[in-house]
Amino acid sequence: MSKKMSFQSATSLFIAAGLLIITIFLPWWGMKFYAPQYQEGLNIIVYPYKLAGEIDIVNSLNHYIGMAQFSEESFPELQFLPWIIAGLALLIVFTGLLRKMSLLYGLIGLFILGGILGIYDIRRWLVSFGTDLDPMAPITVDPFVPPIIGENTIANFVTNSYFSYGSFLLLLVFLLLLFPLWKERHQ
Repeated sequence: MSKKMSFQSATSLFIAAGLLIITIFLPWWGMKFYAPQYQEGLNIIVYPYKLAGEIDIVNSLNHYIGMAQFSEESFPELQFLPWIIAGLALLIVFTGLLRKMSLLYGLIGLFILGGILGIYDIRRWLVSFGTDLDPMAPITVDPFVPPIIGENTIANFVTNSYFSYGSFLLLLVFLLLLFPLWKERHQ
């Protein structure tokens, strides 16, 4: 028989589920591009359901090096990611209601797997956009892969990649999922 978690542990799961839903509406990742002519920087901001920032300007500049256009249609994940997040939030609530530690272990595993797949997906897109350049582009640059986090320089552009508010909130959600493991360790 599976051990039941305390009400405090279940409450941490309910809070985690609520915060997870909130992350849908926050940016998770972004890039900021700086150049002498764009000293204030140009942004690409990635939410779980959309792209924001100066996408049109970045696309017009990327055209010169033969990079594919950024658009929400380019990233099919943006169509279904909010549904996956909502489904995971429901699983968290379900686990909190049943208060079964055995379900929590599976939930934590799903959360870790989702994080790994998310990082892999960001990396995959960075590789694809940076290395699949049109050889007939007006300006020839060597293929490149911007980092997931950190700085990169291409021609006269310096890019800074970073995780944003939604990702930090995801970390808090993960810690709230781990809380019952700590709370129930001696019971």
